[in-house]
Amino acid sequence: MIADDHGLIRRGIRTVLQARRGWKIIGEAANGREAVEKATKLKPDVLIVDISMPAPDGIEVTRQIRESLPHVKVLVLTMHESHQMVRRALAAGANGYLLKSDIVDYLPKAVRAIAENKRFLTPKISEIVLEEFINAGDKPEEEKPAGPRITPRELEIIRLLAEGKSNKELSTQLGITVRTVETHRSKIMLKLGLHSLAELIHYAMRNEIISIKGPE
Repeated sequence: MIADDHGLIRRGIRTVLQARRGWKIIGEAANGREAVEKATKLKPDVLIVDISMPAPDGIEVTRQIRESLPHVKVLVLTMHESHQMVRRALAAGANGYLLKSDIVDYLPKAVRAIAENKRFLTPKISEIVLEEFINAGDKPEEEKPAGPRITPRELEIIRLLAEGKSNKELSTQLGITVRTVETHRSKIMLKLGLHSLAELIHYAMRNEIISIKGPE
């Protein structure tokens, strides 16, 4: 199953995978909520999900699917090669991590590998993971502040606020009252020590909760 908010990317993935004998695309989704609903219903062997999808993002989709349907293998597809994004995806339970620029060269290999219960990282991503592991090992434990723990719901609210959504839009999209949105917002700002929406946007970009997407 393919989950990506860009129709062109979905068509490209479909074209690459349908050329493989015995492989079948059983569904597509254009946002996070649709991805979770369809994956729950269709139960694919492999779910290919874009990290930057809206409502919720691919990280949260991965977390939800891996928790509720552990037999479904998740391949994260993204433009981002930063170590923070790789770490978040793997922590959420992703079985593989593939850059969109590597679709043609590695997509079939990635799907086959994770379908066979193996983890798949391209050589470039493996380097990033190894480099972070080495760098982390060089720092004394006291130099690694844990930072405030952000819940999945708070993460989604941070992302939506940073994308410019109003409290009313959040209320409608998340199915909660405006007052509940305001409460979440206040708690998030207090927890992170932020004082304005601009600071929240900078926090979201710094931690790659949102990104400025170029053409794909």
